Amino acid sequence: MARSVQTHRLAVTAGLALLAAACAPAAPPASAGDGPPNIVIITADDLGYGDLGSYGHPNIRTPHLDRMAEEGLRWTSFYAQAPVCSPSRAALLTGRVHLRSGMFGRRTAVFFPDSRAGLPAEEITLAEALGDLDYATGIIGKWHLGHLPEYLPTRHGFDYWFGIPYSNDMDWNLPDGLENRTAYFEPEIDYWHVPLMRNEAELERPADQTILTRRSTEEAVAFIEDHRDEPFFLYMPHSMPHMPLFVSDQFRGRSTAGIYGDVIEEIDWSVGQVIAALERAGLSENTLVVFTSDNGPWLSYRTHAGTSGLLRDGKGTTFEGGMRVPGLFWWPGTLEPGVTQEIGSAMDLFTTVIALVGGSVPADRPIDGVDLSPVLFGTGPGPRETMAYYRMGELYAFRRGRYKVHFVTEGRYGLPPPRTDHDPPLLYDLDEDPAERYDLAAERPEALAVVVAAAERHRADMTMGEPLFDSRGEQ
Repeated sequence: MARSVQTHRLAVTAGLALLAAACAPAAPPASAGDGPPNIVIITADDLGYGDLGSYGHPNIRTPHLDRMAEEGLRWTSFYAQAPVCSPSRAALLTGRVHLRSGMFGRRTAVFFPDSRAGLPAEEITLAEALGDLDYATGIIGKWHLGHLPEYLPTRHGFDYWFGIPYSNDMDWNLPDGLENRTAYFEPEIDYWHVPLMRNEAELERPADQTILTRRSTEEAVAFIEDHRDEPFFLYMPHSMPHMPLFVSDQFRGRSTAGIYGDVIEEIDWSVGQVIAALERAGLSENTLVVFTSDNGPWLSYRTHAGTSGLLRDGKGTTFEGGMRVPGLFWWPGTLEPGVTQEIGSAMDLFTTVIALVGGSVPADRPIDGVDLSPVLFGTGPGPRETMAYYRMGELYAFRRGRYKVHFVTEGRYGLPPPRTDHDPPLLYDLDEDPAERYDLAAERPEALAVVVAAAERHRADMTMGEPLFDSRGEQ
């Protein structure tokens, strides 16, 4: 298949073989596989921190994801870079805080079907970086970084795409008199005319969402089989469990946790199918598989939403439940099983993966992602010391080490608390109090000062593009 090529400014080190980089301090131990490792990144949409068995859910069964946790590295402080879809996905693919690329809005939180913009062409995605290193690149799932032709995945380094261009609850087509919220709880396929795409062609509209997870899984397995003899990057951003919830007949009513549990158990099945395909092809020991979520759970939908466990709040907020998400890294024979409390971000996947395959990150722009290899391979402490929590282009909170400050607190989707600006900022010890219950600003002024100073250094270094989400209207 012809590659969608954009020649970018990626400096490539001599040779791609992983063993050739073994002398580098952050390099992995020798892999059992031949050649550069394959990369598989699987994300769920609106999955909460507490929704998997390995993260404490008592009755949603996730045996395949739990296997990844048992055999791989499970992160307890892994973050999406934003509390909603589009900016989070932009950060994952570019390794940059989403403000730098304009992937935010002052009035609009994500891209919509009437959005006029998308991820700028000058941004370098992980797919483009790996394509320059002769990787086959595929995305199976939700894009949500611009639906117009010039912004599609095939224009951003992906050789192949099967999926939907934005969230599964867009392109409303409700019968007269039916309220949005009622439709969410009693969904029909025809209520949302979201298109299903293959590359740049529309396959069907509306997409049959009841079988979307199953069809996506079949496509992912086929991609692995088709590219088993060359290095590949497979990005699999599921459209579920974003509301409205759809599930195939095979999984409907299977969970004791209601329709939400059914959806998660089908996603877990999908992960199992991907792992099985890697094992059948003899690729599991030469493939890094990562599983995470794009943000926290959409709590306003109650039992049709996930849970952030003991963390506070959910999607749309800069409390921990809005951005701290599951993070599972699986690479049999290379990663030692374990649990880490180091701080990591999906934004770090860009830098980490490029280092793993023997490349160098772009040198012509700020890159905010860090190389997590020291944590993955036990060669040193985690390089990420801070985490910035943005909402609608505004820095609401900031973490440094164990401490987090809130400059602004606010609920989302009609839930409390109302917006409050804090002076002095709130201070939480996330080691002792991950639920953010006890403000320690008065008790630990020295710690507060250290985190505030770190936040100010971050602000001074941050460049912001134009808020592209706000560009909307008839096209």
